[in-house]
Amino acid sequence: MPEPQTPAQSSMAITLQIVSIVFYTFIAFLCIGLPIAVLPGYVHEQLGFSAVVAGLTIGAQYLATLLSRPMAGRMSDTVGTKRSIIYGLLGILLSGVLTLVSVLLVQWPLLSLAVLLGGRLLLGVAQGLIGVGTISWCMGQVGAEHTARSISWNGIASYGAIAIGAPLGVLMVQQYGFVSLGIALSILAILALLLIRNKPSVPVIRGERLPFWAVFGRIAPFGASLSLASIGYGTLTTFITLFYLSRGWTGAAYCLTVFGVCFIFSRLLFISCISRFGGFRSAIACMCVETLGLPCCGWRPPPAGPWWGPG
Repeated sequence: MPEPQTPAQSSMAITLQIVSIVFYTFIAFLCIGLPIAVLPGYVHEQLGFSAVVAGLTIGAQYLATLLSRPMAGRMSDTVGTKRSIIYGLLGILLSGVLTLVSVLLVQWPLLSLAVLLGGRLLLGVAQGLIGVGTISWCMGQVGAEHTARSISWNGIASYGAIAIGAPLGVLMVQQYGFVSLGIALSILAILALLLIRNKPSVPVIRGERLPFWAVFGRIAPFGASLSLASIGYGTLTTFITLFYLSRGWTGAAYCLTVFGVCFIFSRLLFISCISRFGGFRSAIACMCVETLGLPCCGWRPPPAGPWWGPG
């Protein structure tokens, strides 16, 4: 009888279900990763704006994600996770169109920047909708007892896509120009919309909902720690390209690739650390490593110094 193998098969089936859902996270973060290494240089050098404006152009997306989280949560609870992801993919499609239009308006830098910022804001809202939708869909599909596994695979999909998208975006811009990014975002969104249309969704469970601010108050101390720990990632994604340009170095996109690959390996290798040592100790250890990593980014020319830092 094959009964002893049933748990392993069940575990694999659960993992495959999770992967089939976080695939849409992968698409969303691939669309985020494609322009992430070239956008600051484009705003700074081609449009002629300052490094601060270039940083704000990157940061606008994450601000939109932050502000849209309450809406994304309500939408997943009321209209369903699948529809939330569909709305997010439509946001990516519109973001790609606006990115394309922005390139066509490059002769009018201020107008081009305004359109580009609109696309970045849409991409941020899309990230919020898809991020909440995929995690909620996974929990509804495989059960709350597999939440940790769902979050782990969602993280792997996110930063794996960043690791692939950053150097790929650089190659695309080198070969076909910045216009190729807008086209790529639109095509990826359309393909994902075609794939999700026949995928069965989980039913919406009606019940009492906690107010957003009540939930926010409970998680605020932990969220504040996470936001502080994300400063390194924000610095890397926003300014590493400009830093490389100022030093005359090449290969800034590979810093993001190194970051993504190391994130995935650490997620897989140290997956039991929280259960063994506790969340606070694990978080403190991670922040210490991050504190050492940031100075390494400016320590010495690549490939030795800056690539150690992101890793």
